[in-house]
Amino acid sequence: MATFTIRGKNIEVTPALRDYVEKKVGKVTKYFNNVGEITVLLTVSKDRHIVEVTVPVQGILLRGQEATMDMYTSIDLVIEKIERQIRKYKTKLEKRFREGSIRTEMMTPPAKPVEEDEAVVIKTKRFVVKPMDVQEAIMQMNLLNHDFFVYRDDKTEDVNVVYKRKDGKYGLIESGV
Repeated sequence: MATFTIRGKNIEVTPALRDYVEKKVGKVTKYFNNVGEITVLLTVSKDRHIVEVTVPVQGILLRGQEATMDMYTSIDLVIEKIERQIRKYKTKLEKRFREGSIRTEMMTPPAKPVEEDEAVVIKTKRFVVKPMDVQEAIMQMNLLNHDFFVYRDDKTEDVNVVYKRKDGKYGLIESGV
C-alpha cells in the first residue's frame, strides 16, 4: 500500500477528507508496482479549493493540480488529470521501464548568504541530471507539467534543455562546443 503525506493549508484535513483522498489518489497505484510517498496539498484560497498531487512512480514524477469551488470536486478532477497522463504516456513509460532508463533524484540545496548587490534567488532546486534522449526528456517535462526540462544527452553526455514553445511545439537548447 502507498504511503501518503496529506497537508492542509487554510483547511483542516478531517478524517473523512483524508479517507477520500487516500481512496481516490490510491487508484493510481494500480498502474505501477513501485510507488513512492504520495504528497497531497489541499489549499483553500478565497473561494477556490486547490488540490496538488505528486506521485513518484518507478523513478518519474506524476503531478497534477486542480482548483474548483469544492474540495471533493478538485480531488476528483486532479485524479482524472493524473490518470490521463498515465494513459497518454503508458506505452512510452512501459518502453522506458523495460529499458530501465528512468530515474529522477531530487536533493535539497545548501543555503547561501545573499550579498546586497546580488539579484535575489527565491527558490533553488538541485537534481541529478541523468542521461536520456530528447523524446524521454520531453515526456518527463510533460509528466511534470513544466515548460522546460534539463537533462544529459545519452549520446554526447552534454547537458541540454528541452522547452515548450508558445506555439505548442518543442525547442532544444544544446550545450557543448
